[in-house]
Amino acid sequence: MQVAPPSPLLKRLPPGAWVVLAWCGGMAFTFLLRLQLPGEWYPAARPAAQFFRWDGQVDMAVATALALAGGALLRRRPLWALVLLLTASALGTMPLGVAEIPLPQFLAAEVAVFFIAAGRPRATGVVAVLLALAVLGGYLAVRLMCGWPITTSSETAVALTTVIAWLLGNSVRESREHAEELRVRAATQAVTDERLRIARELHDMVAHSIGVIALQAGAARRVIDTQPDRAHDALGEIETAGRQTLSGLRRMLGGLRGPEQGRTGPPVPLEPAPLEPAPMEPGHPKPGHPESGHRESGLGLADLDRLAATITQAGVRVDVRRSGEPRPLPPEIDVSAYRIVQEAVTNVVRHAGTTSCRVSIGYRDDEVRIEVLDDGRGGDAEGGYGLIGMRERVGVLHGTFAAGPRPGGGFRVAARLPVPTGVR
Repeated sequence: MQVAPPSPLLKRLPPGAWVVLAWCGGMAFTFLLRLQLPGEWYPAARPAAQFFRWDGQVDMAVATALALAGGALLRRRPLWALVLLLTASALGTMPLGVAEIPLPQFLAAEVAVFFIAAGRPRATGVVAVLLALAVLGGYLAVRLMCGWPITTSSETAVALTTVIAWLLGNSVRESREHAEELRVRAATQAVTDERLRIARELHDMVAHSIGVIALQAGAARRVIDTQPDRAHDALGEIETAGRQTLSGLRRMLGGLRGPEQGRTGPPVPLEPAPLEPAPMEPGHPKPGHPESGHRESGLGLADLDRLAATITQAGVRVDVRRSGEPRPLPPEIDVSAYRIVQEAVTNVVRHAGTTSCRVSIGYRDDEVRIEVLDDGRGGDAEGGYGLIGMRERVGVLHGTFAAGPRPGGGFRVAARLPVPTGVR
């Protein structure tokens, strides 16, 4: 699941800038209310005696300085920034000669409450809204103790908008946490699905190898008295197949149990592989040979040309290039290499928006290198779960994986799968 990106404007401006803008807007509105604008017979609000005096202007200037400091401090010390903004609200109200802190003076504090509730833990957001409400109540209490009049209804409206700002910020935080939870859950599910797929492929390869071993053993038992040389060869093939199967199991099970040891999941259905008589005629491919085992039980790099033809028919031309000397690979490496290429080119078709891509397979003495390049807008960069599956498959085989945009445009997927020494 993909989460809708935030508004570009919200990304460009930090929270402190929004707080400063709110303060400046509130101050501008306060001055406009107390000026006789064109078309008006009198100002909308009567200015107090000290509003245009030097002491009132000093209070306004100090309050503005506190608000600017609060905006600069909001990201690092949010509660201290809110204290500065609340102090600025109270100080900026004094020259107005009003009976409450008006909304224009408290707007910056409300914006700060919103960002604190949206970007900080729930407890911090609760402290912020309670602190703002306490200042509103404390301002009225001080006026009552001094015997001055108050306007409870107007202050209640300001308190209500403060609570609404906190509710909006809290909702944004909960939405973000829920989206992150869904993203983590989807990523975990992608890893689990890939591991189940690997386990099924591993089961198919092992079942086939065990079937070959059983057939070779039966054939050796039948000819051991009459044709000891052929029985000797069959036993050698049994040993080779057994060693290769055990080696592949160690590599893949070690990777599967390493980072996720202890994870429980649905069982993998195991279906018995059908056994057929093993031909012992000269010239027939040896059942224990590395090439015969996985070629009959699954796909491999030898099938890339067929995959390229299928993808080309879908509208994206796939150019397959090979370097080095192609050779039989262990079944688990061959199948995984094919799956990585398959997933990468599928992502090109789905997401890249291009008409061609290039697949490079490099055979080395101790490794196989895979690279898929396109010149589109970015293979699986949006969703990412295909990349998670490829990374998991490479990690199981103790290889290395890299994927990302190319400097000149397009996307690159690269993997390195180590090949055990002695496998040819």
